[in-house]
Amino acid sequence: MREVKFTDTTLRDAHQSLLATRMRTSEMVPVLEDMDAIGYNAFEMWGGATFDSCLRYLDEDPWERIRIIRKHVKNTKLQMLLRGQNILGYSNYPDDVLELFVERAVKNGIDVIRVFDALNDPRNLQKSIEFGKRYGAHVQGAISYTTSPVHTVEKYLEFAKSLVDMGVDSICIKDMAGLLTAPMAYKMVKELKKNFSLPVEVHSHFTTGLADAAYYAAIEAGADIIDTATSALAYGTSQPAVEPFFAMLSDMKNVKVDLDIDRIGFVNEHFVHVREAHKDTDVSMKTVNTEVLKSQVPGGMLSNLVNQLKAQNALDKFSEVMKEMAKVRKELGYPPLVTPTSQVVGVQAVLNVLSGERYKIITNETKKYVKGMYGRPPAPIDEEIMKKVLGDEKPIEVRPADMLKPVLDKLKKEIGVLAKDDEDLLSYALFPQVAKKFLEKKYVARIKVDFDIADENMDEFPEVTVYPA
Repeated sequence: MREVKFTDTTLRDAHQSLLATRMRTSEMVPVLEDMDAIGYNAFEMWGGATFDSCLRYLDEDPWERIRIIRKHVKNTKLQMLLRGQNILGYSNYPDDVLELFVERAVKNGIDVIRVFDALNDPRNLQKSIEFGKRYGAHVQGAISYTTSPVHTVEKYLEFAKSLVDMGVDSICIKDMAGLLTAPMAYKMVKELKKNFSLPVEVHSHFTTGLADAAYYAAIEAGADIIDTATSALAYGTSQPAVEPFFAMLSDMKNVKVDLDIDRIGFVNEHFVHVREAHKDTDVSMKTVNTEVLKSQVPGGMLSNLVNQLKAQNALDKFSEVMKEMAKVRKELGYPPLVTPTSQVVGVQAVLNVLSGERYKIITNETKKYVKGMYGRPPAPIDEEIMKKVLGDEKPIEVRPADMLKPVLDKLKKEIGVLAKDDEDLLSYALFPQVAKKFLEKKYVARIKVDFDIADENMDEFPEVTVYPA
């Protein structure tokens, strides 16, 4: 009998997909110790869009979030999602920034680093894997799953081999848009288990309604871990819920499941109330979205796209934008739609629709993508589009990060006294404008908190520091 394990995404991808990444650390703290006792393989609780969201919208220090969660979670591994050479931003960063980031993430409490590249370009993952291993993390190599004429099982296995050759500890099929069907899940897991002696994890979104069946088929084929969320923050554009899979797998004779289902129920009740507090950003998806089978928009992007169109009073253009994304994606060589390529394709599609003329406005990100600064596209870019975007320029052929010089020393001088430690420096390196504003507020808040604490003779700082707006 083999054990199937669960990675819980409630603290990261679930609210990123459903609530535009607006859950606060203070909303997690009350149930962290109960979650820790459930028996999950890991909590996916950092990375992705959480870093940006903490700084931009929540006035929270993302580094403090790791430390707080680590303080309460003693038994369960803490896992983050790293965008390869993009780290947690939207373009490639130099190797010196990447190395310091990985070192500080592990030092602050991250156990598992799931690394992926939007284009499945091994060159963009080489250093992430190297640094993750160097500093003692379990490095999980993710295959960004999508469908197109050029994405075949054979191509995915070829990419998986490159991950294994670079030293990953496990493999994840990362299905960000919910495109993985049961037959394909079974075939991919079967082939991965046959060719490589590493644990295989499956991550999907319920956006199209396919994920439950895909997970079950993956388990039948030998998958070791599945990604689920507590039911209050499951389904829609999020992951499948843990509770039905606990019941389902408990009835399988050859599978062992070791989770405290009663404690899951208690934790779920807490997140029911948390979700109610975020109605303003809730994607509120009431049915599956089969249009995504064509547009391939991932869960987190879908919730943000709805909010962006609302802000432009253009929500009536939603269907047109979804169709345009499929066109743009084909013209740009069928990139998997995951950060940052989802933003490249998504923003260009929105501009194509709202401006009334396709490629009338071309973003800098689209230019960088066509130039090759994000990596090598899965298929050749449409020649007419390439000519329109680049003119007489030619795309680069080298690893994109090889064209980037070390920048940490320069950034230290720029930010000066506002960066009190390496974590502050890294926040500035990834999101300069947003982080600078945040650090200015954080510095003022520190002075005030120090003064208040001295006055009240308190022994320690409050567990969650709320910085003034």
